[in-house]
Amino acid sequence: MANAKEIKKRMSSIRDMQKITNAMYLIASTKMRKAKADLELTKPYFNSIRQEIKRIFRDSEHIDSKYFYPDERLLTGQYGVLVITADKGLAGAYNQNVIKEAEKMMKDHPDIAFYVVGEYGRHYFQKHGISIEKSFLYTAQNPTMDRAREIAQILLEDFNSGKLDKIFIIYTDMKSSVEEQAISTRVLPFHHQHFDDGNTEKEVTAPFEFEPSLSMVLDGVVPGYLAGFIYSALVDSFCSEQNARMTAMNAANQNAESILAELSVEYNRVRQAAITQEITEVSAGAKAQKRKRMKMMEDAQ
Repeated sequence: MANAKEIKKRMSSIRDMQKITNAMYLIASTKMRKAKADLELTKPYFNSIRQEIKRIFRDSEHIDSKYFYPDERLLTGQYGVLVITADKGLAGAYNQNVIKEAEKMMKDHPDIAFYVVGEYGRHYFQKHGISIEKSFLYTAQNPTMDRAREIAQILLEDFNSGKLDKIFIIYTDMKSSVEEQAISTRVLPFHHQHFDDGNTEKEVTAPFEFEPSLSMVLDGVVPGYLAGFIYSALVDSFCSEQNARMTAMNAANQNAESILAELSVEYNRVRQAAITQEITEVSAGAKAQKRKRMKMMEDAQ
């Protein structure tokens, strides 16, 4: 059994660890609020792009574009998958869930070109000998529109050159503060159902005119749409990471409190045992001294 000094030292160490987990909880909370605010500021623009693409599908029955497939059964060819992970751990199962989703896709399509965001994903793929087409370093901790455009440009170039036939994104969707899910979604080529949000628009009697052509208009809109989708996925993943880290740090704090409570009981028990032992030793010594004095008095008589 540990002595009182060792227990007290361990309790002090756990309290120091609690200071770190509390600080990480507060930092994660602040980062998540800021990221959500940044996303809300950009939503109107990208929602407008989605609405314009929706209008194109609504007013044009025949669309000739490499970005559009009228029949889902025609989807074949090389997969390009953007995997969004964190730069570090301490976020519960956040990273593992994304990796599981990527592994699930690899089972059905072994030949995949991976584009990886985040140090965790990069190290995982390298460790397991999985080829990475492109690794975007340190973008997970600072999702910005410029970085989203850079990623979108690289993916779009590979798609336009014929290197990729389909582009997927695997990221974590933060549905609520208590629910988040790693999902994979196809962003290119798209189907008109992707833009069917259930909202009805005011009927337009006059037909739209597209200059110089409908396909060229669509080609001009798609880069902005792809960049917006990637930025949204980056921010959504970042918020999910911070939320998972908050949950993990909160669980660590509660676990530390439970351990401290147990150690406090053990410390009191050990200290009480030490005090009892000291009292017993003092009492025994006093009795021995008393017997010694009585014997000396008897010998003197």
